[in-house]
Amino acid sequence: MSQSEMMLLFEQMDAKQKSAILQQIKSEYRQILIKYFTNDITQKEKIDKFIHTIFRINIPVPQIIEIHMELVDEFSKQLKIEGRNDYSSLLLDYRLTLIDMLAHLCEMYRRSQT
Repeated sequence: MSQSEMMLLFEQMDAKQKSAILQQIKSEYRQILIKYFTNDITQKEKIDKFIHTIFRINIPVPQIIEIHMELVDEFSKQLKIEGRNDYSSLLLDYRLTLIDMLAHLCEMYRRSQT
């Protein structure tokens, strides 16, 4: 996605642009989820960059929740395929990731109003 496309607000994008940006965001969020509970020292920076992107192009919060749910569902299906059903409860912990993301996003919105 080009820099000029990134400057458009989500609601101004055509269907192709929306699809491309949502795929990019989903990919970035997948990486955040995978490494969320690790000691990766770059994780905070990745989260900040991700939130800044979402804020800048004004992606609706329900869209972020939908992406989160899709990814957790994909992870759950993969665990079942691998026969690792005992890890399914671990996926509930990923709600913390969503809460963290939304808290960061709320803080950005709050700051923008002052």
